[in-house]
Amino acid sequence: VQLQASGGGLVQAGGSLRLSCSTSARTLKTVVMSWFRQAPGKEREFAAGIGWDTGRPFYGDSVKGRFTISRDYANNTVNLRMNSLKPEDTAIYYCASTPKKYLSSTWYQRGSVYDYWGQGTLVTVSS
Repeated sequence: VQLQASGGGLVQAGGSLRLSCSTSARTLKTVVMSWFRQAPGKEREFAAGIGWDTGRPFYGDSVKGRFTISRDYANNTVNLRMNSLKPEDTAIYYCASTPKKYLSSTWYQRGSVYDYWGQGTLVTVSS
């Protein structure tokens, strides 16, 4: 499975961007797809995830209420709509997928459970 992230760019604080992550193959085994981000000098952080079959979203605390994750089942794509962007949202955003099943979404906030990663797309928010 290959993941291709796109949609990053430069935006002013308060603005919006939409990221997309497409998969190269039918993700029959995918359970969850997520977005992580990593700012310069900081550790990777979970942003948002979505159950591939259920469509149920879950979010990290720092983006809750501002970001919306969704999936386009027919086109094997996951989108991340980011509103009310802040300078602290500046980071490289990575999409990831996993076939692993856990009862709690808390597990999916760990990067180690994901088997496939996209190349990352840079989001820069200016103040």
